[in-house]
Amino acid sequence: MQIGIFAKTFSGTSVEAILMAVREAGYAVSQFNLSCAGLASMPDAVSEKVLRKIRAATKASGVSLVALSGTYNMIHPDEAVRARGLRQLGVVIAAASHLGIPLVTLCTGTRDAEDQWRHHQNNADPSAWHDLVTEMAKALALAERFGVDLGIEPEPSNVVTSALDARRLIDDMASPRLRVVLDPANLFETATAEAAAALVRDAVERLGARIAMAHAKDRAAIGRLVPVGHGIVDFADFVARLRGVGFDGPLVAHGLSAEEAPAVARYLRAVTT
Repeated sequence: MQIGIFAKTFSGTSVEAILMAVREAGYAVSQFNLSCAGLASMPDAVSEKVLRKIRAATKASGVSLVALSGTYNMIHPDEAVRARGLRQLGVVIAAASHLGIPLVTLCTGTRDAEDQWRHHQNNADPSAWHDLVTEMAKALALAERFGVDLGIEPEPSNVVTSALDARRLIDDMASPRLRVVLDPANLFETATAEAAAALVRDAVERLGARIAMAHAKDRAAIGRLVPVGHGIVDFADFVARLRGVGFDGPLVAHGLSAEEAPAVARYLRAVTT
């Protein structure tokens, strides 16, 4: 597996400095965000100058970019907000294509109008699923045009809350471009180690070949995020199960500080070798 980290773990807007920090911390690949190049995460445009800067930085650092963030609230209650997000997603997808980045990550959204990562009681309403399917069809058309895959991630706060929801959306959309980013710590908020392991096992088995990228984040039993290896996620078992379904892609750390990054890289190398 390729051991990676969110580029945003490291501060600044110098792409070369950030990717050099990624490499020096012990990572070979990175999930990139356009804010690391001094743009908005979801910009209205990406110039050729910025694209050249990113290409030069990846070459100089030797760090490969395996995913690009394209998150906006896909079921925002205001259709105009969704429309703007879709336009910006088109910009991000085009940039990913130009940079040779194979995957753009999404946020399946929430009915909360202020925070796309906050749960809302209306997420379970059938209209929320209808809006997601409608929006996803538009996003997949863009992805098909540019030859890029889209990654959805089960998150307790979003409309796709579980592996079961992700499987349902994959079946509804019937597009090979729709893939999954699987973060074991996002499959639960509070759990025992045994319950967490069961959720992870079910998710890997259910999603299988659709998993394009795995995330490495950990939680304490009470729900608090903790450094990888210090919570209740059994990462050795997670890695073994991913390999069991044929996954050999990027395992990308996030939810950590720059200071914690080298130790997490060492830990992830230990559980993947």
